[in-house]
Amino acid sequence: MKKYLAEMVGTMVLVLMGCGTAVSLNCGCDTASVVGTAVAFGLAVVAMAYTIGGISGCHINPAITLGCMITKRMSAKDGAMYMLFQVIGAFIGSALLSVLVGQVGAAGTQTGANACAAGPVAACIAEVILTFVFVLVVLGTTDSKKGAGNFAGLAIGLSLILVHLVGIHYTGTSVNPARSIAPAIFEGGEALAQLWAFIVGPFVGAALAAVVWKFLACDCCEK
Repeated sequence: MKKYLAEMVGTMVLVLMGCGTAVSLNCGCDTASVVGTAVAFGLAVVAMAYTIGGISGCHINPAITLGCMITKRMSAKDGAMYMLFQVIGAFIGSALLSVLVGQVGAAGTQTGANACAAGPVAACIAEVILTFVFVLVVLGTTDSKKGAGNFAGLAIGLSLILVHLVGIHYTGTSVNPARSIAPAIFEGGEALAQLWAFIVGPFVGAALAAVVWKFLACDCCEK
């Protein structure tokens, strides 16, 4: 149970800090806000990786959990519980952010929901590509034999910054269904209508990354 709670807390921090920065900086209006938001998400992952990594592995992302399930690093039961608690954590983070936004008198209840500047279908494709890169880094750096050891958390955080810098202009960047589900429900309207792209895209990208990593990590491919 402890590892599920760790995933809940970690995802809560990711959504609160990452989406909170996006709201505070009015992300997308200028280069500084885009860079600031990208860095915030990356730093949140690094912080949680070294906080709860030893307890749960710090997935804090259903796409990463799916990748771990496909590569047989965890059971389907554990994977389902991880995803459930990740979504719960995302809702807690979104609720806290909504309260903070209301306390400072900001307009609306914007909680950092993704925006399909390129259209839902194009956004879904972008999310597939971005999540593929991100989850591939996660699977590679955390591999028990070929991974980066204690530097995995840093590499993962930096790669999340990278995909945000590329994707914010097109999709707002999710690569994380939990991080999108809760904010979209709080936001409602168009964000909710477009939510499918930010669930399907990351899961497809994660599945592709898992297949590619299984091939790359296979000992039979070394010759």
